[in-house]
Amino acid sequence: MSRKNAVCLWYDGTAFDAARFYAETFPDSAVGALMRAPGDYPDGKQGELLTVEFTVAGIPCVGLNGGPQFKHSEAFSFQISTDDQAETDRLWNAIVGNGGQESACGWCKDKWGLNWQITPRALIDAVTDPDRAAAKRAFEAMMTMKKIDIAAIEAARRG
Repeated sequence: MSRKNAVCLWYDGTAFDAARFYAETFPDSAVGALMRAPGDYPDGKQGELLTVEFTVAGIPCVGLNGGPQFKHSEAFSFQISTDDQAETDRLWNAIVGNGGQESACGWCKDKWGLNWQITPRALIDAVTDPDRAAAKRAFEAMMTMKKIDIAAIEAARRG
């Protein structure tokens, strides 16, 4: 382990499955080293997979198979910027279509309970428009959406 910092994500025995899904779904993502438990621990036995190192869109992570005690919440999410509707749709559909669930304003949750913001760059451009009326229209349009519809955001921005 040569990195100085990583996001540690707690899973109930499914860290490798999650890491593999993220690596297959997001660009600049990969599964790295696996560490097996050198001894028994409260929710597992010696030799079981304890951690998996992986990256998600360039962010180093460690998946810890810690057991059922802790669940993910909306207090933590990955925000993935997308360049167009096709990329937005692909990532959203991969997460939601693999046992996840839709939320609001570009947020969704994967089947492991981890939260994602699938955020088109066009949305950020629209809600930060120096024309405050245009930004407000785009923001109000976003508030009605689950998956972000770039064409609808741009239409709202234009008025």
